[in-house]
Amino acid sequence: MAAAFGWHHHQRNRLPQEVPLKLRSVLSAPERIGSVFHLGHSLVGPDIPHMLAQLGGNSYGSQIGWGTTLQAHWTEGDALAGYKLYASGDRELIPARQALSAPGIDVLVMTEMVEIRDAINWFDSPRWLAEWAAFARQRNPAIRIYLYETWHSLDDPDGWLERVDNDLKAYWQGRIIAPAEIDHRTGEIFVIPGGQTIAAVARAAEVGELPGVTSREELFARDEAGGQDMIHLNDLGAYVIALVHFTVIYHKSPVGLPHQLLRADGTRAVSFSAEAAMQVQRIVRDVVRRLPQTGVAPERLSLPSPSAAGTSG
Repeated sequence: MAAAFGWHHHQRNRLPQEVPLKLRSVLSAPERIGSVFHLGHSLVGPDIPHMLAQLGGNSYGSQIGWGTTLQAHWTEGDALAGYKLYASGDRELIPARQALSAPGIDVLVMTEMVEIRDAINWFDSPRWLAEWAAFARQRNPAIRIYLYETWHSLDDPDGWLERVDNDLKAYWQGRIIAPAEIDHRTGEIFVIPGGQTIAAVARAAEVGELPGVTSREELFARDEAGGQDMIHLNDLGAYVIALVHFTVIYHKSPVGLPHQLLRADGTRAVSFSAEAAMQVQRIVRDVVRRLPQTGVAPERLSLPSPSAAGTSG
């Protein structure tokens, strides 16, 4: 493993070359998703896994830090800045390695620190994605592994939409997943296209196609004084990301799912109107349909989803 990734340690001030992503398999639709484990930071947060569980009926656990890299999750454990564990009511609070060492985790969703270029350049993203994937796969060869693509600050000097449009292929796939898969232990790693989806919803809002929402900023949080948070989502944005997790993991259309959900603390989340939620669900479906990197066969998303297994608000 050290030999496969040693070149990262000698090119710290230059991003490695993009590696072509191999043709993705089309995954079979899962018979059942019992439990999902989320590994990441505040762009996962407590609410997105909880919303996904309400939509899909799965249990979940998560390990979160502040802006945490995959490397730090592996090497620092509970010494992480902002280290916190979350779990659905039917599961214990268990750290990632312990959870993945035991049977019962069907899906592992990981994400990397952003700025993504810094994560790759300074924190060996493909190496640590490979280590986590290999560790999970050793205990459960059938586990499904995803890298959750996120986004950058709304005021990114290179342009927020421009970064989202470019970064999936250039960084998340070409400089993290593809080189990670050089390690044969990882198996295939698929994408949950969070950045692609939130950008598509923002575009719809800004051309007048999303009733009641007219700007990208309306998907992002505000502080107590009303100041705009440039990277963290509000309840509306979290719902979008929960929908794309559902669509990719369950291989089901999100069209027809509940739109009034609860936050992890049990309070009612702010929701889209019914009309806007239906449009958001269609946008999410269409984003996943066009991306083979998700492992989902497009034809599986042609029918509305049956009623959710979980609890809506």
